[in-house]
Amino acid sequence: MHKTIWLRMVKAVSGALAAACALTLFIRSEIPDTLTLQPGQELSFANMPYLVPMEEKGATAVQTSESQSQTLGLFGIIPLKTVHTVREEQKQVLVCGTPFGIKMFADGAMVVGFSDIYTNEGWRNPGKEAGLRMGDVLVEMDGIPATGNSQVQQAVEQANGRPITVTYARNQIQYKTSLQPVMDAEKGIWRIGVWVRDSSAGIGTLTFVEPKKNVYAGLGHSISDSDTGQQIGLLSGEIVPVEITGVKKGAVGSPGELQGSFSGAVMGDIQLNGANGVYGFIGTMPAATSYPVANKQDVKKGKAFIYTTIDNTGPHAYEVEIEQAKLTGNQPNRDLVVKITDKTLLEKTGGIVQGMSGSPIIQDGKLVGAVTHVLVNDSTRGFGIFAENMVNSAESVAQKQLAG
Repeated sequence: MHKTIWLRMVKAVSGALAAACALTLFIRSEIPDTLTLQPGQELSFANMPYLVPMEEKGATAVQTSESQSQTLGLFGIIPLKTVHTVREEQKQVLVCGTPFGIKMFADGAMVVGFSDIYTNEGWRNPGKEAGLRMGDVLVEMDGIPATGNSQVQQAVEQANGRPITVTYARNQIQYKTSLQPVMDAEKGIWRIGVWVRDSSAGIGTLTFVEPKKNVYAGLGHSISDSDTGQQIGLLSGEIVPVEITGVKKGAVGSPGELQGSFSGAVMGDIQLNGANGVYGFIGTMPAATSYPVANKQDVKKGKAFIYTTIDNTGPHAYEVEIEQAKLTGNQPNRDLVVKITDKTLLEKTGGIVQGMSGSPIIQDGKLVGAVTHVLVNDSTRGFGIFAENMVNSAESVAQKQLAG
C-alpha cells in the first residue's frame, strides 16, 4: 500500500518537473537574444509580466549604458535566460497610411510557366528537360545577362538551334544547365518552352518616412511574383502616387483588394525589396504625422488603430485588436495577429484587403507595427510586422547609401 502511494507521488513529482522544464524551454524560446531600450528605461515585457530582470550580485546595473547583459527570471527568482540589451534614443518617424504604386524591374527573368512545343519528334519542353522549375531566375544565357523577356528571345534566336549555357538562380544559389532549343513544327522557329517575367507592378501602403534621411518604408513584406510566389530580385524600381477608385470586399476564401490607378510623377525609388518590406528614398512627401516607434517588447495585446486609405478622402484611423504579439519566430513579417473591429471598415472592405499591406498600427500613441497579410479564410484577421524591425531595415538602406 505504502509502495503504491510512493510510486504515485514519484510519478506526480516527475510529471510536474517535466511540465516545468517544458514551460521553461517554451518561455526561453519566446525571448529574443537582443532587445532595444531607451536610456533610463527598465526592461519589461508587456505580454509577459512574469519576466523580471534579476539583480546582479556585486554589480549595479547602469541603465544609461549603451549595452549590457541582463538575466531574466521567472518573477525575478528563477533564472530563465540572459539577454543583450542595447540602449538608443527613441526613434521618431512620419507615419503615413497612404497608398502608393510600385513599378519594379527584376534582376533577371523569372520562370513563371512552361509551354510544351510540338516538334517533328512529338511534344517537347526544353526548359523542363534542362531541369528548370517555376520560380527559377534566368541570370545569363551564353554569358549574356538575361535581364528580360526580349534578351531571352534574342539568345534563343542567336543560338540558332545549338545548346545554350544557362546560368539560373534558385533559392539564392546559382546553377548552370544546358538548354537545347527545339524547332516549332507549326511556326518554324526555335523555342525553349519557357515563359518568363521581368517586371512587376502593384498597389501597397506607405508605412512611414524617416524624416532626417528621407527613407520610406512600405508593405511590410516583399514584392513577390503573382504566379510563383517567389520574391522578385530587384534590378530597379520606383514608387508613384495612387488614386483609389474602389474597393472589392473580402470574403471567406477570397481576399478583397483596393482598386486604383497610378497618378502623378515619380515619388521615389526602390532600393530594397526585402522580406520585411520595400524601402527607398522619397522626394515627394505625403501627408504624415510624427510618432515615436515602440520597442517590440512593449507592444501588448489589446486595442490599437490602423491608419489606412480606402477612398480619396485620405488615411483614417480604424480600430483593431492586437490578438498576438510574438517576439520570436521564423517568419519576419508575421509578428502580430490583428483583428479588425471597426464597424465602418468592416462594412466597406470586409476587413483587410490587398493593397492595405503596410498600413501602420498605432497603440498608446506609438507606431508599433504594420499590417502585412490577410487570413484567406477570415478577412477580418491578418498578420503584422513590428515597426522596430522595419525601422532597422530603413536605417540599413540609409547607411548603405552613405557607404556607397
